Amino acid sequence: MKKLELDAPETKSADIVWENLSALRSLFPDAFREGKIDFDVLKQLLGDAVDDRDEKYGLNWHGKRKARQIALAPSVGTLLPCPEESVDWENSRNLMIEGDNLEVLKLLQKSYAGKVNFIYIDPPYNTGRDFIYPDDFRDNIKNYLAITGQVDSNGSKSTTNSESSGRFHTAWLNMMYPRLKLAHRLLSSDGAIAISVDDGELDNVRMITSEIFGEENFLAQIIWRKRSTPPNDKIIGANHDYILLFSKSIDSVRLNLRERSEEQVARYRNIDQHPKGPWASGDLMANVKGGRYVASLHFPIINPNNGEEHLPGTNGNWRFSKETIDKLLRNNEIYFGEDGLGKPKLKRFLADVKDGVTYPTIWDFVPLNTSGSNEMREIFGDATIFESPKPVGLIEELLRLGTDRNSTCMDFFAGSSTLAHATMSLNAGDQGSRRFLCVQLPEAVPSGSEAAKRGFSTIAELSKERIRRAGEKIRRAVPTQSGDTGFRVFKLAQSNIRAWEPVPSDLEGTLLANAEHIVQGRTEQDILCELLLKLGLDLCVPIQKKQIAGKSVHAIGGGALMACLADGLSKDVVESLSAGIVAWWKQLAPAVDTRVVFKDSGFADDVAKTNMAAILNQNGILDVRSL
Repeated sequence: MKKLELDAPETKSADIVWENLSALRSLFPDAFREGKIDFDVLKQLLGDAVDDRDEKYGLNWHGKRKARQIALAPSVGTLLPCPEESVDWENSRNLMIEGDNLEVLKLLQKSYAGKVNFIYIDPPYNTGRDFIYPDDFRDNIKNYLAITGQVDSNGSKSTTNSESSGRFHTAWLNMMYPRLKLAHRLLSSDGAIAISVDDGELDNVRMITSEIFGEENFLAQIIWRKRSTPPNDKIIGANHDYILLFSKSIDSVRLNLRERSEEQVARYRNIDQHPKGPWASGDLMANVKGGRYVASLHFPIINPNNGEEHLPGTNGNWRFSKETIDKLLRNNEIYFGEDGLGKPKLKRFLADVKDGVTYPTIWDFVPLNTSGSNEMREIFGDATIFESPKPVGLIEELLRLGTDRNSTCMDFFAGSSTLAHATMSLNAGDQGSRRFLCVQLPEAVPSGSEAAKRGFSTIAELSKERIRRAGEKIRRAVPTQSGDTGFRVFKLAQSNIRAWEPVPSDLEGTLLANAEHIVQGRTEQDILCELLLKLGLDLCVPIQKKQIAGKSVHAIGGGALMACLADGLSKDVVESLSAGIVAWWKQLAPAVDTRVVFKDSGFADDVAKTNMAAILNQNGILDVRSL
């Protein structure tokens, strides 16, 4: 029986460096010498694609190299399930994760890489007052525990980012860069990311996002009109913010059209009672640069009403061939004006055009930021409990643009959880099955704030309560078609598997203390969730439970993973337990190879452990591990 060691791939988040090296080795095996990359050979293999110039275009700042390394470092943390803080734990596929989003993004890599269809983030705007995530990354789990008051901080604390610090922009960029790197890996090939930002960091975030996602994958710089009037305390008052939109792959991205407004639909009329229905006139001529024309597309169109001939203008040709034009004339699909004597126009029928219109870059058709504040008042009462929350209508419109009814949506700067609210609201409106993955650091609410007066100690607590109340409101409004309005809460923590930290002066004591590999106080559910993360399974994958030989056995993902984390596995118990596991496994008949996991300290002795592995191997279950 193999052991799941702490330094094994199964007990860490995705090792991105190892994955990159493996991909490179498969493409360029000649460039590797004794396990290391020979860059001279690699350059030769890549030819002219290598840029050897000392001065290159791009954005550089102090700490960029470290920020890139931080994104590559695996995590040894885990996420602890909190059913008591959740809504409809057993059935919901939505996630609300409390923790440092850098570590959480690392932990989600194996289970969700390439599976998130749309990401929206509203990071701190770096105004000098906003919260900035700490930049001491030597131990992110310890850092997170210090921030949340779970361990002695030793001077590590969250802080605002003062312009007088001399590192005003670099501190923000060092925070954003590794998070965007990890977000890129989570996006599906047809996915997109939307980033809210103001003038303060617009240029910088666009440059680092272009570097991470590729300039060619830039989609739009949306201008959101957030205020009806500009602020009076500025020289020139901005009444807009920006939303940067990037795709994972410009060739694969799937974006939707915007639904036509009543005014746009009204432009289509059927003044001649055409059998194809309403239509609007459009240009028949295609402009050609330089006035050049194609002979086959340059011919007279004869008006059947008066015999007058019409030629295309000097700067172009007709859009269609003569055969197509003749067919359009026969079908009464060319318009010669209200009096029938004008220039020819194409009839564009509403039945033939796209289901919607292309989204513009200026968004003045979505709610202003005052709507976000009003929505929070409706949920929490007449008080400002959260500063400048984004309106639900804005995020709903982004979801209409970038998702379908089955998309997975993510926000790892959840704040007041507007994305979660918008996802549930949109599902209720179109009977969709979108799911959300939200992450929020338990940042302390300001002392004396309305949120503190209402009993909220952290932003994460407020985020969860907003989802609970929004979900309840949607269920009341749409009782039969509200969809998934629940969510599962998880919290970042140190791994359930204890690290080997020997004390040189007391090796014997260290050995005795580490006889139990599981952290004291952790439950079977805690360990199961860590197994899901480390083995790359969805945190909401179905888990079945059965009592076999008096022990709890779990089957996860239809039998892809089976686990028994019970104690007291003696020689006598092993025989009946193994027989029951085999019988259940055969009944489940999983489509993939099954892994069975036990707790190492659960076995009475090595004989019982050896027997268990032997019996399962003999019956076809070859991957048997112990924690």
